[in-house]
Amino acid sequence: MSAFSEVLVMRFTHLTFDCYGTLIDWRNGIESHLGELLRRNGLAPGISVYPIYLKLEAEEEGKYKSYRDILTDTAIRTADHFRISITKEEAGRFAASVPSWAPFADTLESLRQMGERGYKRVILSNIDRDLLRDTVNRNRLEVDGYVTAEDVGSYKPAVGHWNRFFDEYKATRDETLHVAQSMYHDIRPASSIGIATAWINRYSDVRPSDVNPTYVAPDLRSLLRVLV
Repeated sequence: MSAFSEVLVMRFTHLTFDCYGTLIDWRNGIESHLGELLRRNGLAPGISVYPIYLKLEAEEEGKYKSYRDILTDTAIRTADHFRISITKEEAGRFAASVPSWAPFADTLESLRQMGERGYKRVILSNIDRDLLRDTVNRNRLEVDGYVTAEDVGSYKPAVGHWNRFFDEYKATRDETLHVAQSMYHDIRPASSIGIATAWINRYSDVRPSDVNPTYVAPDLRSLLRVLV
């Protein structure tokens, strides 16, 4: 449901964000870096690697290991899917490229304005600390903190990120709005534990019939209209 006519968001004090897919263009990063790697090794032009990568990465996240290892292993499995051979070193270079992935056009200004309006901005991300730190610093993301998979030893949709956030930042569920693009990793699990959600539908996906985000917006700039 869209709720831009409501002012309920005013009660929130904390905004938690997924990073890759919400603040950073995750799909383009995968297509540009892994896709280009596979094209250099024989993948035909015009073939999208993202859907296969997305499925395989979710499988890799079942048991905790470093996100660098997940990126590397998923890249190799994606190449295998297309019957292309890449080396572990090549896959590792793809993993190392994450901090260079570009933010969406509205990310920097939206985060800045949210901070000016008094919201605490905290990233909850399925990633290693160093990769997220480098992403934040390289792209100048104005945030007040972050919780990573490395911090909690699990990957969303497990709820360890939220548990750590509530413990560390002393916010309540009623004071928190979780802002994210991924239904699977973010909107569904956050909703299941009673957190209001803003689905940022960056990639024009179809909303599952059994999930009802509190707010729906195509981008962060649109969400700003209710964050007064």
